[in-house]
Amino acid sequence: MKRFGLIGFPLSHSFSHKYFTEKFKQMGLSESHRYDLFALEYLKDFPGLWERYPNLVGLNVTVPHKENVRRFLDRLDSSARKVEAVNVIKKEGDKLVGYNSDYYGFKQSVLNYFQGAELVSDALILGGGGASKAVEAVFLDLGIKYMVVSRQRAKGDLTYEDIKQNPDYLAKTGMIVNTTPLGMSPNIEGKPDLPYDVIHPEQYLYDLVYNPEETAFMREGRQRGARTKNGLEMLHLQADKSWEIWNS
Repeated sequence: MKRFGLIGFPLSHSFSHKYFTEKFKQMGLSESHRYDLFALEYLKDFPGLWERYPNLVGLNVTVPHKENVRRFLDRLDSSARKVEAVNVIKKEGDKLVGYNSDYYGFKQSVLNYFQGAELVSDALILGGGGASKAVEAVFLDLGIKYMVVSRQRAKGDLTYEDIKQNPDYLAKTGMIVNTTPLGMSPNIEGKPDLPYDVIHPEQYLYDLVYNPEETAFMREGRQRGARTKNGLEMLHLQADKSWEIWNS
């Protein structure tokens, strides 16, 4: 039995377990493959996971471990080095190798979002954690100038307070990407602290959150005519890339 899984904390609303369980069933692999959730609050428990499950061959990584898990790995693929975060781990022989499929998923999803239209020239990235790293790498590759917005100045270029004091930062940017978990079920009314009144129809709002289908952040944009998209397509794309990595 080949075992795969997801580490992070908390894991109460995991897309991955249902997705891969159904994928294995559709592929006729239910008897030989399984996908489990491993709620690891602390990474000190990470090495023991591989000792406890010798048939574990691949993991996905979610918050809050995408950056710090790197120190437990033997090697990083170029995708993980570029993003400086890991969301896929593959056991190769006796080595653990880190990859990043968020980069691939977000890039393809953004290109689908614009559907061949001209890309925006600038963007704001809300949140300075592991998820934002993939967004930053994609924008660098696509030539989109960006600034990171964080509660702490040390983690970004701007703070939310900066934007409230000068709403032009928000009004004059082409795309706004929420990489924080704000608004994720069950706390569906949560949203980044922004002056939403300046949002307008020429803007694109992208939320990495996918549950609920329309977050409070997206709703604020839609009500002002902006184009909005959630993170479900990205999630499917990065999950399929994970499967490709584990089987390469």
